Amino acid sequence: MKIFENIINHKINTITAEELLKYAHQFNIAVSRHQARKIAEYLKGKNVNIFDDAERARLVKQIAKSAGPETAREVNKLFLQFTKQ
Repeated sequence: MKIFENIINHKINTITAEELLKYAHQFNIAVSRHQARKIAEYLKGKNVNIFDDAERARLVKQIAKSAGPETAREVNKLFLQFTKQ
């Protein structure tokens, strides 16, 4: 499953605000356009592994600082959807 994880992580690390909004809508997760833009800017160029619980937790904390705690919780729900197997 390592290739699956690599593909998902690559997508997270290169996601655009529009893509983030599309996925959020698909999974019924509330994220505004402004929040999606902030999150996408933060993720761009980062090399995060959302399959690593500790790394994902650090990422969610950073998102909370820039986009707010409620948005971070919603984005974490989205990340968890991506990591379900």
